[in-house]
Amino acid sequence: MKKIVVLTGAGISAESGIKTFRDADGLWEGHDIMEVASPIGWKNNAELVLDFYNKRRAQLLTVKPNKAHEILAELEEHFDIHIITQNVDDLHERAGSNKIVHLHGELLKVRSISNEDFVIDWKHDLNLGDFDLEGNQLRPHIVWFGEDVPMIEHAIDIVETADILIIIGTSLQVYPAAGLMNYVNQNVPVYYIDPKPATIYDLPNELKVLPLTAVEGMKIVKEELVNSIQKTSDF
Repeated sequence: MKKIVVLTGAGISAESGIKTFRDADGLWEGHDIMEVASPIGWKNNAELVLDFYNKRRAQLLTVKPNKAHEILAELEEHFDIHIITQNVDDLHERAGSNKIVHLHGELLKVRSISNEDFVIDWKHDLNLGDFDLEGNQLRPHIVWFGEDVPMIEHAIDIVETADILIIIGTSLQVYPAAGLMNYVNQNVPVYYIDPKPATIYDLPNELKVLPLTAVEGMKIVKEELVNSIQKTSDF
């Protein structure tokens, strides 16, 4: 069973109704990014940060996975699928995918400000005065700008073992996530799905760019991948 590694960004969740910060009406509208998504912002105004993520969390609970999420889950019937996502939503999980790495944290989890290993599920508002077992304030389980990305080394290990790489819905502007594709082996085919794809330079792989939405692109990729299995089985 071939191993497919999938790198997903905000574009795959946009079709479920989750706004992306790169859109003109994105979630950062009215806020400087550093005010709501950085350790400095947390230190200066924790209540504002909590309110910002409370609104995102509430919105997430009103949306559903779209067909692109579902196709990735369906492909597990034929392939060993590993998803590495920049998204903090749980739409891949809800669609039925089983192997998911969240590079930037998870919106439906919170952690202690003094113990990053104390992580718990959280589906309602998080407020000042919500503490861990030792009386320390809880914060969103999100990797903020300026913080290390603890899962990046694990993600690199996964990409290095891919037989096929699929990149969906990302502008390839946010590092270190954008650099992951550079760890794929040279003989590995790469699909890149995005309505406004970035130009990819110096990637020695066979690259197929699909300037489409995540749903439209994944329908095409699924058909191509499943057909390739059927042709192989005919010999």
